[in-house]
Amino acid sequence: MASLTSIATPYRSSSYPSSSQALRVKLTGNTLFSAGVRSSATSSSLLTIRSAATKPDKPAADVDWRQKRELLLEKRVRGVDVKEALRLQKENNFVILDVRPEAEYKEGHPPGAINVEMYRLIREWTPWDIARRLGFAFFGIFSGTEENPEFIQSVEAKLDKEAKIIVACSSAGTMKPTQNLPEGQQSRSLIAAYVLVLNGYKNVFHLEGGIYTWSKEGLPIESEED
Repeated sequence: MASLTSIATPYRSSSYPSSSQALRVKLTGNTLFSAGVRSSATSSSLLTIRSAATKPDKPAADVDWRQKRELLLEKRVRGVDVKEALRLQKENNFVILDVRPEAEYKEGHPPGAINVEMYRLIREWTPWDIARRLGFAFFGIFSGTEENPEFIQSVEAKLDKEAKIIVACSSAGTMKPTQNLPEGQQSRSLIAAYVLVLNGYKNVFHLEGGIYTWSKEGLPIESEED
């Protein structure tokens, strides 16, 4: 039976090798498995996939949550519940920035919300991207995602640095401590808020409970058809 010594895995900083590093998968025995892909081999072999491009030293998702949370608190990013968010949108010209995938946004979103994906499907087919696809497939995920490299540029094209923004995703995390989560819990929207404040946005809020709670509370939802 094959044995895996290392493999590309999603969401971990160690899964982002630099351009000079290689992703190495060692296999032994008569059957070769590589992230769920099966082929035959007659002897022990070593599969090496080299990155075709330099990756960021540490994508926003891989920065330690405690470090992100400290900056969010320092920049006075606070959570607002869905009813307060609706009031701020109507009375104080706040913009809801929906960072979910475009397909989810089109299925239903708060009226007036702007969509910029924080994560998107992996698009390229470089050796590095193929390795990441294999890593996702190993865990049964066949639609692997990556941090959107155009996120901040897309936001800047729609909202200036003085804009009052409420960042939202599906169910959201929280910066509020609980007994089980003394440092809260990160989410796509909090990662997006972190990227925004890093890039000079000054009025950033976070939607507690996300679009799920917004819909559950019976607040206005609109959808878009292709």
